[in-house]
Amino acid sequence: MDNRLGEMEAFLQVVRCGSFAAAAKALRQTPSALSRSVARLEARLGVALLRRTTRALTLTPEGETYRDRAAQLLEDLEAVERGLTDDASEPSGRIRVNASVPFGTHVILPVLPQFLAQHPRMSVDLALTDEVIDLAVTPADIAIRVGPLRDSRLRARRLGASGMVVVASPAYLAAHGVPTHPDDLTQHNCLNFSFRRSIDTWPFRVGTGVSQRPIQGNFFGNSGEVVRLMALGGAGLARFGRFHVSADLAAGRLVPVLEPFNPGDTEEIHALYVGHARLALRIRAFVDYLATHATVEG
Repeated sequence: MDNRLGEMEAFLQVVRCGSFAAAAKALRQTPSALSRSVARLEARLGVALLRRTTRALTLTPEGETYRDRAAQLLEDLEAVERGLTDDASEPSGRIRVNASVPFGTHVILPVLPQFLAQHPRMSVDLALTDEVIDLAVTPADIAIRVGPLRDSRLRARRLGASGMVVVASPAYLAAHGVPTHPDDLTQHNCLNFSFRRSIDTWPFRVGTGVSQRPIQGNFFGNSGEVVRLMALGGAGLARFGRFHVSADLAAGRLVPVLEPFNPGDTEEIHALYVGHARLALRIRAFVDYLATHATVEG
């Protein structure tokens, strides 16, 4: 049984890290020893769990099933051991959270100190990136997604929805004028994102319908926070979720523009995690806290 648990943990670490080399470093083993451990596991089960290529490791359908069940089994085992000495009703342990830079900076971090104060036996490992991660291969318990959901393998908890707003700094508007119609965007510098999923148009309600208007500008940022700082510096117009710039709007550091043409579109915000019949107490505690205390509506 010890060998089986070791092979199970080795497999899950390879999945989390995305490579044998990274997993071996995390477990303080050699890549060859780790590869042999996973090979023994696959031989005993009689199925391939991983597809190995020169570029990446991907899970087979059997691998996805084994990952979910093995992760839950180890969670249950950890919970049993904790329950012998700890109050099982109090969440404990480390939770790894992945979120975009804007959401982490403006929504999670303001409420995180109080969460940790209420749960002294928990710790949070927060990673901020504006790249969309895959929970199947990234070491994270929870990923916060802003926008449409595409991964049906994961469980999701809706945290809210944020309206969108076009903004500029008072200094920029004083120097370049205030646009009064979406057609005026051709005369303005529009700040954009360099994400693969970004687009070069903004939607506006004109007449009875919504139309996409092309934007152009001299700056592209790979982080929403970078684009916000450029807007604050007077570099141009930008379009954000309201949760991202609510404090700036309230303080007058940024000013909404073209609001009569705002189409009213929103971005849904969800907490995603690998689905199990029973969710680990530490994950449930964090998601419940965000759902109650995070300010994302608007």
